[in-house]
Amino acid sequence: MKLSLCNEVIRELPFERQCALAAALGYRGLEIAPFTFGDDAWRMPASQRGQIRRACSDAGIEVSGLHWLLAAPAGLSITSGDKAVWQKSVDVLVGSIDLCAELGASYLVHGSPAQRRVETAEDGKRAEMAWAAAAEAAAKAGVVYCLEALARPDCNFVNTLAEADAVIRRIGNPSLRLMIDTLAAGLEEQEPVADVVRRWMPSGLLAHVQLNDRNKRGPGQGGDKFAPVVHALRQTGYSGWLAMEPFIYEPDGPTCAARMIGYVQGLLEQDA
Repeated sequence: MKLSLCNEVIRELPFERQCALAAALGYRGLEIAPFTFGDDAWRMPASQRGQIRRACSDAGIEVSGLHWLLAAPAGLSITSGDKAVWQKSVDVLVGSIDLCAELGASYLVHGSPAQRRVETAEDGKRAEMAWAAAAEAAAKAGVVYCLEALARPDCNFVNTLAEADAVIRRIGNPSLRLMIDTLAAGLEEQEPVADVVRRWMPSGLLAHVQLNDRNKRGPGQGGDKFAPVVHALRQTGYSGWLAMEPFIYEPDGPTCAARMIGYVQGLLEQDA
């Protein structure tokens, strides 16, 4: 398993310093939130994409994937009945998929709760149309597009892995996959997260894992126990990325990043 840091945790640093700090702490990758590069990251010029690749290469790390895909620009929604808004949202997703592939990353995570809120059944159908278009673009780009089940009340559509699985099976594109966010799974699933891993890994759909505590801090910074989760992932043969995605950075981003990886590396060593 490879450890990645969600880059918004240290977004106050220039990207070259983000790469250097992550590498120095022992991370093998950065999971990029496009909004940290501005509103138009989904269509950033080739020169800037090259700079990102070089910064990672110089530091000896990778861009593992992308997440928070619709946080910018403002006003996006894959459930909107406004055709122009919906189409721009899909354009941003497709552009983000292209960006992901060009940066050498392997996956995207579709969370973005505010941009997928539903009020009617038609809203849900529009979301599935957007995800189908994203899956088709991901297949062409050779990357995996992960549908993230998110917890209430922040999100009111696709809250459990079973609901995400149903969407994925209806769309039927192998490039559309599941992922586990331990915060959301800890709040929404009816069993411990370690058992969630054991139940879903055999499906062959589970492509990515994000680690965070239900208190919205990083692993090891709250009451959740991650040793059973790490053991379940190893026991079921998971060899992908483990991305650290806290939402509260205490006392600051760099210190939070250091504490998380120290905790998780310790668990991996104990479980070896």
